[in-house]
Amino acid sequence: MHDFYAGISLKGAGTWRGAVFLAANGEPPALLVVIIILGTLATSAAGCVANDLWDRNIDPHVERTRDRPLASKALSVKVGIVVGIISLLCAAGLAVFLNPLTFWLCVAAVPVILLYPAAKRVFPIPQLVLSIAWGFAVLISWSAVSCNTVSNLACLTQPMWLLWGATVLWTLGFDTVYAMSDREDDKRIGVKSSALFFGRYAPYAIAAFYVGTVLILAKLGLVMRLNYWYWGTLGIGTIAWAWQSYKLIQPSIPHPFYAFSFKQNVWIGFLLLGGMIAGL
Repeated sequence: MHDFYAGISLKGAGTWRGAVFLAANGEPPALLVVIIILGTLATSAAGCVANDLWDRNIDPHVERTRDRPLASKALSVKVGIVVGIISLLCAAGLAVFLNPLTFWLCVAAVPVILLYPAAKRVFPIPQLVLSIAWGFAVLISWSAVSCNTVSNLACLTQPMWLLWGATVLWTLGFDTVYAMSDREDDKRIGVKSSALFFGRYAPYAIAAFYVGTVLILAKLGLVMRLNYWYWGTLGIGTIAWAWQSYKLIQPSIPHPFYAFSFKQNVWIGFLLLGGMIAGL
């Protein structure tokens, strides 16, 4: 699994694992947590393979991605397809142990995840497609705890939608940071991205996404009456996002900062997860 999807998976830990604990009021069934973790890893692997298969003729022309297995010819397309199919089958096998609504949410997420790479060819903000794809992780995790039937949509409560909204905005923010590092290569080869779409206003768009994330997470804390541990971790996360936003508006940005900022969100994700658990 290359750095992009690995990073997304780790940052998602702060939202989909948080969804499991919040929906279960801090005491989710251990087996369910294991199923969701393994299912997320399998789905991430499938998304990684799909991304690399779609981009195998593009990645060699981008500095950051030219050493990926399919781009560098270290692995064949046939191997990639086999690995992708096995990953999807593993995810599907785990999904059958979930309730009917959660199972169908898993099914609905698959085309969004697999078609994200295609969005980079036709959609001006493909990072939004990715954000929605990872928003499914919240819906799946929450419904796995709270829902029993397909028709019982009342189990999809306000806190779940707040966490979903925060996840979508957060992903859109940190993945736009990631896209900023590829702007010149993407422009040259004709790939679309949110960084190119927002242009010189990209840092301000990222800041707006982070502000929206903080506001929604604050609303979540109020609705669920989370304690000071949650607010403390949210405060630290807010400071980190503010610092990132400040650095991004500087006239000269060291290229390694984009990867550093992206990876920093991994730790913010785990910090928020801890705050959600302790906040209950």
